[in-house]
Amino acid sequence: MSMNYHNYNSSSRFDMVVEIANIALDEFKTHHITRNYTGLVQRYYQLVEEDYGDPRATRFPLMEHPMFTFGMVAIYLSWVLVIGPLFMRDRKPFQLRRTLVIYNAFQVALSGYMFYEHLMAGWLNYYNLKCQPVDYSDSDSSKRMLNLCYLYYLSKLTEFADTMFFVLRKKSSQITWLHVYHHSVTPLETWVLVKFLAGGNATFPNLLNNFVHVCMYFYYMMAAMGPEYAKFLWWKKYMTELQIAQFVLCIFHTLRALFSNQCQFSKFISALLLLNASIFFCLFMNFYMQSYRKSKAAQQQLQQQQQLKQQQLDATPCKADSNNNNNNTAMLAQKLKAN
Repeated sequence: MSMNYHNYNSSSRFDMVVEIANIALDEFKTHHITRNYTGLVQRYYQLVEEDYGDPRATRFPLMEHPMFTFGMVAIYLSWVLVIGPLFMRDRKPFQLRRTLVIYNAFQVALSGYMFYEHLMAGWLNYYNLKCQPVDYSDSDSSKRMLNLCYLYYLSKLTEFADTMFFVLRKKSSQITWLHVYHHSVTPLETWVLVKFLAGGNATFPNLLNNFVHVCMYFYYMMAAMGPEYAKFLWWKKYMTELQIAQFVLCIFHTLRALFSNQCQFSKFISALLLLNASIFFCLFMNFYMQSYRKSKAAQQQLQQQQQLKQQQLDATPCKADSNNNNNNTAMLAQKLKAN
């Protein structure tokens, strides 16, 4: 059954689901007697890895078990939410200008390289945009995509630095729930990608994400170069729109594979990809709407302040004329009194 689950017909898939359910129930009964639920989770993972894991991925570091990645995510969260803020509590924010320029330039180059590799390893050459199953063979193109997926996984670990720099610079407004959720989930998702789905439809979101990150980190790089480059950053408002467009394309692409009878890509995985893209679409759309409201409210407040200032300026000459008239009247009264 290993690695061939997406080739089953409808009846055999149903039989497979029943078999898996029976195995899962038997394992639960066995471990429930001893209350060894940790062992039960480990046994479930072992069964999934044996049947669906890609044996080619075992040669990569950190791919043997997901706990390594879970551990790094836990360290990231502890730094961002607890250790980092405590460390910076009585300290001035670091500037890190040169560090940020170098880091963002590195991310631009890395994302650009991965975007090129996604095209050359499949999506520009022989991949079918409508539906592309995972190739688990040892062909050169398949191994090229596998290596790329692993590099993509490592890149998500390097992006932990985004939030760490925010903490060191005391940019707490940038550390939103969406930002932390995104950087915590993507390493886990990409670990699953390398372990089970290194290719096919599962890499289409990566292709789009690499393009978005080229634009995003290029913007961050220019912003870190100093205020003299602010005039070139007029396209900031389009970055969130580009990210939203990314998830819209992912949703439509996944729906096409999910409801196509001819597509041999796993329906279960397609459903998970659709759920993931939908969650991020809702989160980014909510962020966009909130930012739009804040920006609109700030513009209205600025307009009101300018109108009030203009009214005060318009009222000043009238007040001056009134004072002059009063002075002239007083002087005339004094002259008449003297005569």
